[in-house]
Amino acid sequence: MMQRIFGIETEFGCLVRDPVAGTSETVVEDVKNYVFCQQRMGVIDLHARDYTFEPARAGGFLLNGGRLYIDAVGSHEEYATAECSSIFEIAAHERAGLRLLQRALDDMGLAQGVSFHNNSVDHFGGHTFGCHENYLARLDEDFFKDAVSYLLPFLVTRQLFAGAGRVGGHRLNRTDFRNNVVRLGEHEVDYIWVHNFYGVEIDKTVDFQLSQRADHILKTVASKVRFNRAIINPKWDSYYNFSNLHRLHLLFGEANRSDYATALKVGTTCLVLDLVEEDLAPADVRLADPIQTLKSISRDPAWQWLARRADGQTIPAVDLQRRYLETAIRYLKGRDEETDWVLAEWEYVLDHLEKDPRSLKDRLDWVAKRCLMEMFIQAEGIDWQADVLHSLDLEYHNLNLQTSLYDGLEQAGQVIRVTTDEQVETALRVPPPGTRAYARGEIIRRLLDSRQRRYVIDWDSIYLDRDRYLELKNPFHNYRREVERFLKRM
Repeated sequence: MMQRIFGIETEFGCLVRDPVAGTSETVVEDVKNYVFCQQRMGVIDLHARDYTFEPARAGGFLLNGGRLYIDAVGSHEEYATAECSSIFEIAAHERAGLRLLQRALDDMGLAQGVSFHNNSVDHFGGHTFGCHENYLARLDEDFFKDAVSYLLPFLVTRQLFAGAGRVGGHRLNRTDFRNNVVRLGEHEVDYIWVHNFYGVEIDKTVDFQLSQRADHILKTVASKVRFNRAIINPKWDSYYNFSNLHRLHLLFGEANRSDYATALKVGTTCLVLDLVEEDLAPADVRLADPIQTLKSISRDPAWQWLARRADGQTIPAVDLQRRYLETAIRYLKGRDEETDWVLAEWEYVLDHLEKDPRSLKDRLDWVAKRCLMEMFIQAEGIDWQADVLHSLDLEYHNLNLQTSLYDGLEQAGQVIRVTTDEQVETALRVPPPGTRAYARGEIIRRLLDSRQRRYVIDWDSIYLDRDRYLELKNPFHNYRREVERFLKRM
């Protein structure tokens, strides 16, 4: 995409079936250590990035320029892609993270008793864990006062093609905890910056919905998001700032198994950000209540997907998306190949959502999952309340090629891909060539070869000692020449 850097952070669920393997907390630690110490896929942090959330050895940077680490809140494995500037690049690097974790389980002999899942909800435990997106964007002082109201309608309705789909629903309750299914955590870190709690109840009135996380979103914008989850979580990290650009951190998102959906999700978001930044977003898209719209669209059993605008008029979410698409075609078509791919596929998907959503089962996760569930329900003579459907929902997101429902569809040639296995394999070890991730990956490769034990690596800098450091302030620059000079001093 034109002058846009982006990345994806995915939090993985860990299911331990064999107690011999340990607990989920010990397994994620063992896997992280195996990736860095045995497979040597990167260099582990020797310093504390954050004494509370990321102490020393909690994770590290990888050969591909991304990060693997243990998120202390919930003690789960998390993978952050390198900075990418191509939607197909991000699709390959996001999938590389899945392959990285599954390969570790395979090599450790744990694949039969342990599984990782890139789902975003614990059906019976009431928890949700995210797949967050980061975009380098122009966030001036008025963005969260005015411009954000033109971005939110897109983010609320893009679940039509970006939703991962889920069986059932959750209901949040702050006043009555009798039906609460959430167990309180055992670690103090789980409650840092938490001002209040709510209980989570299983909502049996919902058969299936588009989004896994919509039930858990309470705010449009919030900085403290534990028990207060928002669509956007402002981040002002200095290492993501460049010129007048800052990190836009989207908290409301979920992991797609379909790399087509991943590319379309990121690509359309980039184009809408272009429109918002240039003050070109359509004027009639603002919503009366974004959070209510988010939930009602996700849960709509009739697939009418209506949204109420700020002027009180209702509009189908497909038509709301078309308002963005038409504007993007008018101003952005023809500028580069990826933009034109996004515009064409965006239009294709909206047309088919309007005519026959099930015709998109070869490219959208929620549709593929829904069709699998309907086929199973018919074959087994059960209804949507059967617990086995929650298990099938989980297996759709299993990273294990042998048991994953999604990978079964892929192996049968029933889903469209925008990446190849060769591209994903390359993305495991090679950083994107057009961003600062290239420099990071090359230096990590040399550190692994030299077995040097003194280093501090971050997104925007690398230090070996007081006199040997390389600043990576410009995320659009690959620092190729600077790295060559830097490596000669190692």
